[in-house]
Amino acid sequence: MSLENYISEAIDAVINCDPPKAAEIATQALAEGCDPVQLLSEGFSVGIREMGEKFGQGEVFLPQLILAAETMKAATGILEAALKAQGEMPVKGTMIIATVEGDLHDIGKGIVISMLSTQGIKVIDLGRDVKTDKIIQAAIDHNADIIGTCALLTTTMMAQKKLEDELHRRNLRQQFKTVVGGAPCTQRWADKIGADAYAEDAAEALTKVLELLKTKAL
Repeated sequence: MSLENYISEAIDAVINCDPPKAAEIATQALAEGCDPVQLLSEGFSVGIREMGEKFGQGEVFLPQLILAAETMKAATGILEAALKAQGEMPVKGTMIIATVEGDLHDIGKGIVISMLSTQGIKVIDLGRDVKTDKIIQAAIDHNADIIGTCALLTTTMMAQKKLEDELHRRNLRQQFKTVVGGAPCTQRWADKIGADAYAEDAAEALTKVLELLKTKAL
């Protein structure tokens, strides 16, 4: 089967919330020599993004969204293992990633972490509902280059602004680059709060993070 067919089936597996099917697709695609990064970015990540949009429009409910995320994880675990087996990549940078305080969702964060990891970026995932102080302390402790925060609810977006404000208040803003993402976030929001970048999806997150690492190295 062609890569294009596997990509189409990957999207369908996530939308249909079918973890066994997702794992089967990942395994078979790898066996046929398909590119795992492309399968992640053009297949499974598209499926989870569509489910996120459906959730936002009220077409699916939270249990379906959670199962879709589990479907994604069933595939990414297999694809990540294959990428690691291909050999260690030099670490290009370190990134802290977290879903902000008050937000219990982490839909899509896993695929972002998977894609960043495939490009030699060390990612420390702090999980969900993470306080600003904890995010900043983790960035200091791990000597991070970038802090990425995700807000899936409009009511929790202000936590991203709080992070920017706290970094400035502690004279740490120049030490870290910041990236914001999540369904309600936009480039306008990133500009308004002073974040260095906004990423709409996992593929864009990868591009933006790599760009930020280059600028930080200058």
